[in-house]
Amino acid sequence: MTLLKKHSILFIALILLSSQNLFSQNKKLIEVFTKSYAYEAAGEYQKAIAELKNAYDEDSYEINMRLGWLSYNSGLFTQSIGYYQKANDLMPYSEEAKFGLIYPASAAGKWEIVENMYKKILTNSPNNTSANYQLGLIYYGKQKYSNAYKHLKVVVDLYPFDYDGLLMFAWTNLKLGKLREAKILFNKVLLLSPEDASALEGLKLIK
Repeated sequence: MTLLKKHSILFIALILLSSQNLFSQNKKLIEVFTKSYAYEAAGEYQKAIAELKNAYDEDSYEINMRLGWLSYNSGLFTQSIGYYQKANDLMPYSEEAKFGLIYPASAAGKWEIVENMYKKILTNSPNNTSANYQLGLIYYGKQKYSNAYKHLKVVVDLYPFDYDGLLMFAWTNLKLGKLREAKILFNKVLLLSPEDASALEGLKLIK
């Protein structure tokens, strides 16, 4: 019984010591983040990055996300992609990390990565309107109108009176030869933007 009591006391002591260490580490990390925010606000991105690198932990989702953002704003797109990718690896279901990765990948012209990230987002969240809209735009640009239709339809189904979704869905219907549907959609766009040049152009093509 005495031995068991000693072990219990030792176990509690170890927990308390571990908690104190975690609290101390977290306090230091908060200070590092605070300084990095101050440097970012002043436009001194390299100093903001340096602060975080001094406390870098490759297993920290938060640090990798922050470095991804700061590197992107510094024009260091390759480094930004690397940090965001690490964040994605650490939290595979994270949508914010995937959207984060899309910024530097787009800036660097790495469209395969961009498209792949949108697809991964939609695997977990099929109705994510931002991912559906952007992927719809990508397919429209590639003239893959049937694929664009599928994603833009989700947007319009969820946001039936949204300008961007309606306009792109109207053009996609037009490209697919669905003229009646396109005409209805272009006219809905005009309810939002009565003199909209793109909608008026689409209606002229139908007539």
